[in-house]
Amino acid sequence: MAYNLNDGAKRVVADLKELAEFTADEHGAQRVAWTPVWQKTRDWFQKKAEAIGAEVTRDAAGNVWVKLEGESSEAVAVGSHLDSVPDGGGLDGALGVISGLEVLRRYAGDGKPKKTIYVIDWADEEGAGYGYSCLGSSAASGTLNVEELISREDLNGVKFEDAVRAYGVDPDTMTDAHNQMKARKLKSYLELHIEQGPVLEQTGREVSCVYGAAGVERHYIDFTGQAAHAGSFPIKMRQDAFLAAAQSALEFRDLALKYDAVCTVGQVSVAPDVTTIVPGKCTISLDQRTIDPHNLQQMYAEAQEIAGRAAKEHGVSVSWRKICTVAPQLFDDELIELCKEAVKEETGEPVNMYSGPLHDAVEMAKQVPTVMMFVMSEGGLSHTKEEYTPDEKIEVCVQAFLRLVDKVVNQ
Repeated sequence: MAYNLNDGAKRVVADLKELAEFTADEHGAQRVAWTPVWQKTRDWFQKKAEAIGAEVTRDAAGNVWVKLEGESSEAVAVGSHLDSVPDGGGLDGALGVISGLEVLRRYAGDGKPKKTIYVIDWADEEGAGYGYSCLGSSAASGTLNVEELISREDLNGVKFEDAVRAYGVDPDTMTDAHNQMKARKLKSYLELHIEQGPVLEQTGREVSCVYGAAGVERHYIDFTGQAAHAGSFPIKMRQDAFLAAAQSALEFRDLALKYDAVCTVGQVSVAPDVTTIVPGKCTISLDQRTIDPHNLQQMYAEAQEIAGRAAKEHGVSVSWRKICTVAPQLFDDELIELCKEAVKEETGEPVNMYSGPLHDAVEMAKQVPTVMMFVMSEGGLSHTKEEYTPDEKIEVCVQAFLRLVDKVVNQ
């Protein structure tokens, strides 16, 4: 019997609901990497893959690779991640991996595919425990710096080294995943993901091709003034570190609007943090993102000027500490065109956008021709139990994604 795209899409929805039944509670998804629930999720995934007739292995970084042998050793990879943030959503990452299972079903019942197919569950994409996003895929791409992680502890005081060893990963050999991936002869990497933002919903679209991912400049900014008694020190004479930080944060918003980009102050720490004391120190985080590399550097330079002016106005000093810098990543032109074709065939419109969040696809694009596809997120919500995409829209995106896979496998 001929394969039916709609039936396949409905199976993906059913699998997602089955996964949620044993990995979520009233607070949301609990598939945090390096935890028992995460391992239970991966065991479930492996059982599903083996039932299809695929071969399941793990690499040195703990990434799960599911292989369906093709007529050629040239390979197409489909992937995402099964781990979640604490109290997360049921679709983030899982949609892409479970859609990969359906890719296997689609080809397993129809003889050998023209190319070998891999479905990948990347380990610890979220970085929820140790603050290192895209850990498994960065090991495969060759960019992972294990030394940055080895002594880190999670909120429960568990060291990274101990956490990964408990799940069969040796931190001393994690980077071997890079050569292991190169040996698999990947020619393309495809990833399906929820948008995690409001753009598609606001524009009345369901599915989009994703042509790249924004770069990131992320820093801590320390404002240092002088703590003083809140009742005794006149306003005009204060060296209030918080006011300098607050003024900067407001201007960062205007900066983002100027460049059609995003600037986010997500952390604020005030010291002494006492009701009756003028803040002598305030530290804020600044996360800046855009797809344009020139604008990203210009925004960073102008943010430094903004913070400097605010510090001077309030009589405080300011210093910057880098958290990370990630260059913007454009995806493969040929795959983008195939992805737009697939989206148009399914929805009638070749929608194209870039991603603000980072994804495993960004790491893969450093080594392999890559493209992503997004489906709308209701309300733009993600990393929360309220994350939601209606079943019928998931079915549309899965069908579009299966069309994309067909185009790439049969090239």
